[in-house]
Amino acid sequence: MTTKRELGVAALSTSDSHPGNFALILEDLETRRRIPVIIGAAEAQSIAIVMEQMQPARPLTHDLFVSMLTALGAKLEEVLIHSLIDGIFYAQLILKSSTEVEIMLDARCSDAIALAVRCNVPIYTYDNVVEEAGFLTEVFLPHQRKGSLAEYSLEELEDLLAKVIEKEDYESAARIRNYIDKRNG
Repeated sequence: MTTKRELGVAALSTSDSHPGNFALILEDLETRRRIPVIIGAAEAQSIAIVMEQMQPARPLTHDLFVSMLTALGAKLEEVLIHSLIDGIFYAQLILKSSTEVEIMLDARCSDAIALAVRCNVPIYTYDNVVEEAGFLTEVFLPHQRKGSLAEYSLEELEDLLAKVIEKEDYESAARIRNYIDKRNG
């Protein structure tokens, strides 16, 4: 039986092995195993804009998709990277309609992650995907941006928790609190 694992965005950098593309590094929040996902420049830019808290002059495609969901009364609940076949990650968007019906849509992994970071929803995969694609490292990656909860000390997590509570972002606060509890475990 496979177990769902929560992932965080750990880093985004240029890809040495695929020139013109980017390496998005996802990290299992419990085991700290990292999963590299090669993505295109447009998706990398879309993810980086959110990570850097920038505001583009005009909405990007992923912003438009989020606006459409909102206008239709639907909500992105989570992203699930469900399999890895021949080096390609397959993902689904798990949505809730305005009538509380769950909708699952197939999506490219990079697009799903770009939406997840915009909607501040969890990204999950299964333990078999982590085992197949993940690796352990203590090496700091070039251009790495702090994004994974695993990269924060307990003191930094407590500070982050206080900041998101102050902003009344209770969903993020719950995720951070759960992670702190797991780590103290």
